[in-house]
Parts: sequence; C-alpha cells; structure tokens
Amino acid sequence: MYRGFEEEERTMAQPVRTVCPHDCPDMCSMLAHVEDGRLVRVQGDPEHAFTGGFLCAKVNRYPERVYSPDRVLYPMRRTGPKGEGRFERISWAEALTAIAERWRAVGPDAILGYAYSGTMGLINRLLPTALFNALGTRKVELGTVCDSTSGQALAYTIGDVPGTDPESVINSDLVIAWGANIITTNVHMYPFIEQARARGAQFIVIDPYRNRTAERADWHIPIKIGTDAALALGIMHILVRDGLTDEAYLREHTVGFDQLKATTLPQYTPEAVAEITGLPVADVERLASLYGRARAPFIRLGLGMSRHTHGGMGVRAVACLPAVVGAWGKPGGGCLSETSAAFALDLAAVKRPDLHTRPGVRTVNHSRLGQELQDPSLKAFFVMANNPASSCPDQTAVVAGLSRVDLFTVVHELHMSDTARYADILLPACTPVEAEDLYRSYGHLYFQFGPQVVAALGESRPNRWVVAELARRMGITDPVFERSTEEHVTAMLAPMPERTAAEVMAGGPFRVPGHTGPVPTQFYSQAMVAAGLPGLPEWQPDPVAASEGAAFSLRLLTAPGYYQHHSHFAGVGFLQQREGAPTCLLHPQDAGARDIADGDPVELFNDRGFVGLYAKVTEAVQPGVAVVEGYRERSRYLSGGPVNVLTSGRLSDMGGGATYQSTWVEARKL
Repeated sequence: MYRGFEEEERTMAQPVRTVCPHDCPDMCSMLAHVEDGRLVRVQGDPEHAFTGGFLCAKVNRYPERVYSPDRVLYPMRRTGPKGEGRFERISWAEALTAIAERWRAVGPDAILGYAYSGTMGLINRLLPTALFNALGTRKVELGTVCDSTSGQALAYTIGDVPGTDPESVINSDLVIAWGANIITTNVHMYPFIEQARARGAQFIVIDPYRNRTAERADWHIPIKIGTDAALALGIMHILVRDGLTDEAYLREHTVGFDQLKATTLPQYTPEAVAEITGLPVADVERLASLYGRARAPFIRLGLGMSRHTHGGMGVRAVACLPAVVGAWGKPGGGCLSETSAAFALDLAAVKRPDLHTRPGVRTVNHSRLGQELQDPSLKAFFVMANNPASSCPDQTAVVAGLSRVDLFTVVHELHMSDTARYADILLPACTPVEAEDLYRSYGHLYFQFGPQVVAALGESRPNRWVVAELARRMGITDPVFERSTEEHVTAMLAPMPERTAAEVMAGGPFRVPGHTGPVPTQFYSQAMVAAGLPGLPEWQPDPVAASEGAAFSLRLLTAPGYYQHHSHFAGVGFLQQREGAPTCLLHPQDAGARDIADGDPVELFNDRGFVGLYAKVTEAVQPGVAVVEGYRERSRYLSGGPVNVLTSGRLSDMGGGATYQSTWVEARKL
C-alpha cells in the first residue's frame, strides 16, 4: 500500500523549489521558505524561463491559505440538516468504513465519482479516475464547464497542434489578446508581450469590457459578446479584398479556403460586421489592415469567447486567421490556446481507463451535474478537488440535488465550501505543498516535480491517500493504487526515455519541444459535417437572445477576479479584502434607467434565481451588459447567489460546453 505521505515535520534552511498547483496556464515554479516546519513565505523562482521569478497576487499569499483558520482538519460526519454545515468529528477509520459500506450497499450504478482541478498535480488529480474506473461508477465528463468547447473547435480546425511557443512571442510585431484577460489569468505571458512592444509591436485586446489587460493595451476593441466569429470572418473578407492573403501557404497547408472565400466571406463586409459586432466600420478596417500587414502576428486565444451557445464556432473562426496570412512558422507568429498537447506524458498510466470494464456505465456532462444529482436512482456522490455548488451552471438544480436527504455525499475539501456544507461525510484535504506530485503546464512548455514542503495540518490527507484507502476497503487490488511516487512518475515518463523519474524528482523545471513550422488548417471540416455542424466557419445570432433577451435586457458576463478568481482562496482574508465586496459593473446608461447609483446594493435576477451585489457604474462596460468579476461562495453575496444561480444547463454548439455567457438578467435596486 502507498505510504509516501510524510507526517513528520521537515526543517529546512534553504528554500524548497516547488510548483504552484492551481488551475492556471502559468504553472509557476516557486521557492517555498520553511522555518521550524512551517511555511512562512513563497516567492517566484528566478531560474524558471517563463514564470520569471514572480508570483501572482493570489499565490503570493499562499502561507495564509495553508494556515487559514477555515481549514477542515479532521474527518467529520453531518449532524444537522444538509446545507447548514454542522458536523461532528470522527476518525478516518470510521469515515472510510462508512463510505465503503454505503458504496457496497447501493452498487456502482448508483454512485457518481467526481474529481476535477482543485489541484493540477497529475497523480492526485488523475488517480481518483482510476478508482472510478475500477469500481465502474457513473463518471463526470470533465472539462465541459471549462475548455471542452474550445478544445473541440481547435481539434476541428488545427488538430492537436499545441500552438505557438509563448516564449517566442517576443519576436511578434502584432500581439492580440482575443478574449484573454492576460493580466488576471496568464500574467507571466505579459512580460513577453512587453518585450515585443519594446521592439515595436502593437498590443491589441479584443474583449467585451475594459478589464485590467485592456487598460494596458495600445488599443482595446470592445466587441459585443458572442460576435467573435463575425469579426474574424470580416477580417478575412478584407484580407482577400486587399490582396493580403498568403496564397502559397493557403494552397499548400489548408483545406477549403477557396470554398469559404466563394460562399461565406462575401457576406461579411465591413458594414455587415460593424452592425453585428457593434464596432465602427473604420475599426474593422483598421484591425484587418494591421493583421494583414504584420510580419508575424500572434493571437493569444482565451476561453471566455467559447462559453456561449455558438462559442465553438467563434473559437474556430479566430483560429483560422493565422493560416490566411501564413503566420504559422514565423518566429512569434501564429496562435496559442493551450500547450497541453506538447507533453508526451502517459496520463493513462494513472487514470487507467483499462480498469473500466463494466458495459453501459453512465457518463454525465459536467455542465448538467445539477440534473444528474436530482436523479433518484443516484444514491452516492463523491467529490474531490472541486466546489460544484459554486462553479457549475444551473445552481438551483445543483443545490436541489445536493439537498436530497437520500443522496449520500462525501466531500474531500480544504475548507467549509458551499459543497462541503451538503456533505454527509466531510474529509480533510491537504494543500498541495503538504503532498508531492508531478505538474505540467497548459500555458508554457515546462513540467516540474513538486516535493512535499511541510507536514500536513491536522489529519488532512492528499487525494491519492484517500483513493488508496478506499480502493483497499472496496477490495480493489490493482497495483496502481499501491505505487510509490517514483513509480507513478516513471510510468508517466515512459514516452520520454530521455528523462528518468529520479532526475525529474530531483530538480527541474524541464522543457519539452514546441511546435515549429506550418500548421495544417481545415477551413472546411468534414468531421464537423459528419457531426451535424456547418463545415465552414460562420456566425449566427445567439438563439437565447430571442427568448431570455426579450424578457431580461442585460446580458451577463462573468469574468475572473484578480484576487478571488474562484473559491480556493476564499479562506484568505487579505485576498477577500483586496477583492472587495461583490460588485456588478453597469454602464451609466443602464444604471440611470434603473435609478441605480454607484455603490448601491442591487440584485441581478432572472427566472432561475437572483444574486445581490453592489453596483459599480462605469463606462468600462458596454450598454446592455452586466459584468460580475470573480466567483464567490454564497455567503459572500448580499442575497441569493452564487452568481451561477443565474445560468442555465444549456450546452454549446460543440464539445458539450457550458454557456455561462448566454445568460440574460435584469437589475433592480435593493
């Protein structure tokens, strides 16, 4: 049985090189300073070529997360009604025995296993999936609340190419952040953009509101939500009209551009695109000219534009642009969404899909978790490394499901989260600095081992320990649950014989090669046609606008907060204070029409629910849009909440993704 969990304290005179474990493209290398067995400070690792010696505002306060007074430190059993958060302490033996007995009683068809990205460490993140596979439980189709739409759109368009090496962007002469708030969600990319600007590059931000990144841009283009495909096609129209296409590249490395040019692009004149996007005709013309005349234009493609009804088509249209001008293969040119495909790691060695042998196992779309939780045939729900009662859409359904007295819910968590309050058994989780793991980035080309830095507080345990103990109690004997850390790392490194586990565990970071050269691009996708989708990029209005938009006049845009991106840092008082009270950004025109002044308490509402916040009246947002930054837990709002109570379980056009941005609301003064 795996016993790699260290309970004794370690006193270290020198800082320990480790890894930021959070769901962020930057995956920072950081130095942890330990005194008398206690983490006292973290700092950026100056030897990491991409993350460059600094940390984001959130992770800089990491010791406060580790030693937060709201940590769950012992196994507990619910004593009050679900949702109240009243528990009594029990032992690990009692907790694990109770779980195993209930699971055996209800059978695998009635169990839903759910573990996601609360930690990005590959062992602790993926080993729960091996448990679910071995048990044959229902499984959650992960990623649909995040990147499945974008990922599918890119697969249809450029295959599994990981995109432009982000370090090469210093060579670009035009950088576009398209739906990517880089300062808030990818801050270590920004110094490379600044180096490019120092060499003469322009920096353009295309985003529906003036966020932190847009404020630093040479030009902010405030596009209407959901119209990115139209703007991309309008750029292509002008590139063709003005002879700015790379005909040799299009001929040799693409499929279907002539068909797109003949049938689709004529519809996307500058005037038509201006009407759709809300941008002046002159701005559409200027953007196309800058892109077409740039030597090596680069697009940092964000996930935000994918989270609406036609989000996949928007991503697909933008991802086609580099091929039109032959930007791929030019130093600094091309496009980047995620670099994950660059890593030749054998993740299946940990997830073990081969253990999944029961036919007909039910798979649940992550975005429709609430509906599944209300299914009376579901009797047991196991949650690790996520907070679905805050992050999932259609929160009314999620909470209704979690409130079922007949649903045996187990939550492994760091703090008393919204989800933890509905647990029957609450298990204490480690912070990642209290465990060891292997990490790989999805925003640069480095992977790195993170050692255990300090002893775990109380009786908290990492995911892998809990999984191994449950496997043993359920009679599962596969060796994957007994592996040492070195054995797991060795298995994942099998496709990379140039690296050994001992070498990787002793140091790092380690770089993998990025993509170079042309990228075959499918303007016409036969695979999309086979899936019942249009084969060529196009723009269509959001159908939700005709229904919800007629009843509620403000379109909701939820965006990451700078200090409180998600609930993982909810226990850090300093960050809560810096983020401030929850706010709703409204244009003066919309605020005035509702007699709302800056600072007023307001409620956003629709047919699904309501949430109370403070109004921030600003011209940083467009008329007709309500922006809420940061995901808070329910208790942080003035009423109702969390903000995802306003969103629905509708899915996107491809990849089965969530449609957070296809939400219409109304605002009223409280």
